[in-house]
Amino acid sequence: MASPFDDQQARYLVIVNAEHQHSLWPAFAAVPDGWTVAHQEAGHQECLEYIERAWTDMRPRSLVTAVGED
Repeated sequence: MASPFDDQQARYLVIVNAEHQHSLWPAFAAVPDGWTVAHQEAGHQECLEYIERAWTDMRPRSLVTAVGED
């Protein structure tokens, strides 16, 4: 069975958690607990481009805060 994350024709969301980590998420699937929608339903490439623009610091938010850069 193919992964739903590999379907270039599917619709996706971008979700984000409390640590400011972003994820591509299939639009048909329920958003997991602890995550919120950061970018509404769109195509695969549009969502990846959003993640690239929005998630510029890959460190978890708690680490950024701990080192005093927040």
